[in-house]
Amino acid sequence: MTVTRPAVPQGWAAWGLIGVAAMYLLLLVGLPLVNVFYQAFREGWAAYVAGLTSPDALHAIGLTLLVVGVAVPLNTGFGLVTAWVLARYPLPGKGLILALIDVPLAISPVIVGLMFILLYSPTVGVLRQVVEWLGLTIIFAPPGMILTTLLITLPFVVREVLPVLESGGQEEEEAAQTLGAKGWQIFWRVTLPRIRWALLYGVILTTARALGEFGAVAVVSGKVINHTNTLTLHIERVYMEYQTVAAFAGASLLTLIALATVAGQALLGQAEPEQTG
Repeated sequence: MTVTRPAVPQGWAAWGLIGVAAMYLLLLVGLPLVNVFYQAFREGWAAYVAGLTSPDALHAIGLTLLVVGVAVPLNTGFGLVTAWVLARYPLPGKGLILALIDVPLAISPVIVGLMFILLYSPTVGVLRQVVEWLGLTIIFAPPGMILTTLLITLPFVVREVLPVLESGGQEEEEAAQTLGAKGWQIFWRVTLPRIRWALLYGVILTTARALGEFGAVAVVSGKVINHTNTLTLHIERVYMEYQTVAAFAGASLLTLIALATVAGQALLGQAEPEQTG
């Protein structure tokens, strides 16, 4: 079997384009990343730790974990069920359903926040009477932050799992059903092993997006200190108060998570062919 080697760039023009691309990435990605950690540690380790362990910061981290801990499992379950239904049943209006799922990717997060205010605000919300009757507080409270995060992160699991289900066919599932396997047995033993990498990839993207959400959460939260401040909102507040080290300490934490996400995506991209090949 002949192995095709990757083409080596030839000539000054090719190397010049590579140099321009590398410089572009350095200016837009490399230097800002380095600056985040430089600013976070410029006053020493003690100042860095103090920036992450203040009561405000700890509350922001805890609230962020709460929002992520609710939004990610819910959207994982929704994404699995939706992808399964869309892949296995010829539903009318499938294109419209997919378009609706993709809407959060096209709408500004600020608009998403305003949408929820117009729905659930106790003063101008269309559903304010329903919310009041149920005794709920959604706007300027964690439930509103969770709802907006759910909407913002809605598409990722569906969009990662659906193509795998559509390309894999149903032969193995039909064979398992013929042999007497139940629905859950088919899912756990046949379907899930085939989509596990796509599912995990979708969960990683959903988690990263939920952790870094700012615009929609800022609109519905009210940015109340020690009540509705997530880590991104906390970073903005302390930066505006000229607490530079504390702001960049929080930013470095989110940056580390982002880098771990990128590494996870790369590892999954290498592992998937080994499992499916």
